[in-house]
Amino acid sequence: MNKFRTHTCVELGEKDIKKNIVLSGWLHRKRDHGNLLFLDLRDHYGVTQCVIENNSQYFNLLEKTKPESVLKISGEVVRRSKGTENLELKTGKIEVSIKTVEILSEAKELPIPVFGDQDYPEDLRLKYRFLDLRRNEMHENIILRSKVISFIRSEMFKIGFLEYQTPILTSSSPEGARDFLVPSRLNPGKFYALPQAPQQFKQLIMVSGFDKYFQIAPCFRDEDARSDRSPGEFYQLDLEMSFVEQEDVFNVVEKLMINLFKVFSNKKMMYEKFPRIPFKDSMLKYGTDKPDLRNPLIIQDVTFLFSRDDVKFEIFKQLVKDGSVVRAIVTKNTKDKARSFFDNIDKWAKDQGASGLAYFTLEKNDKITGKGPVGKFFSEESLKELMKISNISIGDSIFLACGKEREVEKILSLARDKIAKDLNLIEDDKFAFCWIVDYPMFELDEKTNKIVFSHNPFSMPQGEIKDLNFNKPLEMKAFQYDIVCNGVELSSGAIRNHIPDLMYKLFSVVGYQKDEVDKKFSGMINALSYGAPPHGGIAPGIDRIVMLLADQINIREVTLFPLNQNAQDLMMQAPTSVDDKQLKELGIKLDIKKS
Repeated sequence: MNKFRTHTCVELGEKDIKKNIVLSGWLHRKRDHGNLLFLDLRDHYGVTQCVIENNSQYFNLLEKTKPESVLKISGEVVRRSKGTENLELKTGKIEVSIKTVEILSEAKELPIPVFGDQDYPEDLRLKYRFLDLRRNEMHENIILRSKVISFIRSEMFKIGFLEYQTPILTSSSPEGARDFLVPSRLNPGKFYALPQAPQQFKQLIMVSGFDKYFQIAPCFRDEDARSDRSPGEFYQLDLEMSFVEQEDVFNVVEKLMINLFKVFSNKKMMYEKFPRIPFKDSMLKYGTDKPDLRNPLIIQDVTFLFSRDDVKFEIFKQLVKDGSVVRAIVTKNTKDKARSFFDNIDKWAKDQGASGLAYFTLEKNDKITGKGPVGKFFSEESLKELMKISNISIGDSIFLACGKEREVEKILSLARDKIAKDLNLIEDDKFAFCWIVDYPMFELDEKTNKIVFSHNPFSMPQGEIKDLNFNKPLEMKAFQYDIVCNGVELSSGAIRNHIPDLMYKLFSVVGYQKDEVDKKFSGMINALSYGAPPHGGIAPGIDRIVMLLADQINIREVTLFPLNQNAQDLMMQAPTSVDDKQLKELGIKLDIKKS
């Protein structure tokens, strides 16, 4: 190939025995057998075992060479002796008998080893990310990411989408997360914002007469880190289509996801046609709009039970009178579970900030009774009524939560996952996609008690425009949707509002005057005024897709150079201070109080 190698470290096999070859790569590990020194040479493609005898002039040199030094090795391909083959390696039936060695780059003592599967503190891994990325699992994750993106591009082109690039320097948006701001030198005192998403631009592409757009788009949001969210930047498959309805978007995305996940994973697809779950139903049944459908547990509303005279659970009954709800999770055939199982769930709920979970198990001797701390408060007739309207039978157990609706949703959503994991109910070998649909257009902000957009302010409300009741905005639903897989939200999307007069009305509900809309969304509202097609789209997160395919629980495991939880790049030492000259050029004066 060139002076550094005739082959990569994955190519050699039995067909190459007796060939003289040249390999270059990193010294992965060494094994000293006294008269023989074995070493594994690693490059991007794989690993080849090399061997040198102690009578070689290079033996002492290799003995002293530290792991991760970069070597050029020439030698002869030989068959491994019987019983020493490593069939887990593609090169596992041969080895290279070393003739010459050249050290291309010598490594210092490693702060984190590359060989092995040890866990190291995240900050150490991120500071030495270039070493962390040499580790096999990390290396494979990033290769997978590249292949996934290439596959997506290919599939999008096949179905008629074209890729366009939208601006990185844009205007700040009053909606959504915090912006990253960029000062303008040529326009003192003014700032660009890095795009939280290409939302307005991709709609403007549709208004410009292009029919199908996509982009592997970088997005920037000044948000706190989570396991499934980077604190600074992320990538998404941004797509938009003209002259479409909600179902058209669903068809494109479902086909893409099915093909993608079948190509890059051996896990089964639980649904070839993704279930459509109304938002209201999702919150009731799963306590969240990001349900993991591999989990068979369903939340049920049993508030009605506590209006009965023969239910003596007075704490819950009083809370219900004051407006609380009672919801329950039934676990099948758990009568033989130890008391500690139930008590641990109750204790866990208290650790989450809830008041706990009441529970009992249905049993039948002379009559039907509830076994457990609160079972005595329920008469046989009330338990029979419970059996009629809920999925509970003799031998099953029930966990109960009572409180404000959102509080109950939150704790039972978490409890549903916790209980299912404890009972090994989740089918880990499957992907379960679903659509969450029929989101409310507006919601009530709990802190301010004001009406706000629940999702995307540029979404189209459901129903005929002439029939929309702006006097009851909280009853208005929108053509907004989320795609969820295994409890991970991959994306939100919507059919867009392309009618300016309707947009003014919708923004007025949340307190925007017409002139404010014209000022803050001037580009969008102006463009829609010159003829805009009905259009819609979505933007599945690349990072989260790869995280699922790589079977990882943290998004940083599938990102090349992520920030840490404090939004810092420990490797490049960013963010950093800048000198006064740079600040003066930008017309910026810092006013930071020292603590």
